[in-house]
Amino acid sequence: MYRRSHDDWSFPKGKVDPGETDEACALREVEEETGLRCALGAPLGTVSYRDRRGRPKTVRYWSMEATGTAAASHEIDAVRWIELERAATALTYPRDREMLEAFARISGAQR
Repeated sequence: MYRRSHDDWSFPKGKVDPGETDEACALREVEEETGLRCALGAPLGTVSYRDRRGRPKTVRYWSMEATGTAAASHEIDAVRWIELERAATALTYPRDREMLEAFARISGAQR
């Protein structure tokens, strides 16, 4: 997904609501940001970093199987499906490229 305000291509992510599990948060955020309803697949790992304001952030990722049609929302400016071979060069952040590699290993996909 692309956010013009950050000029970045990255995977959907967000904050866990009070009382919400990480898994429920992941599904909700993907749907809110892309319009896709998903089923969780294998866990891909956890990434910790500091956001643009210097605040600590921890994100858990899962592979997902999506249904529906992806579309931009009020939070993002564009959603794009691309081939796995091209995805690493499209992603802005190294942490997202690491998650892509984890997905490729789990799924058996070749890059």
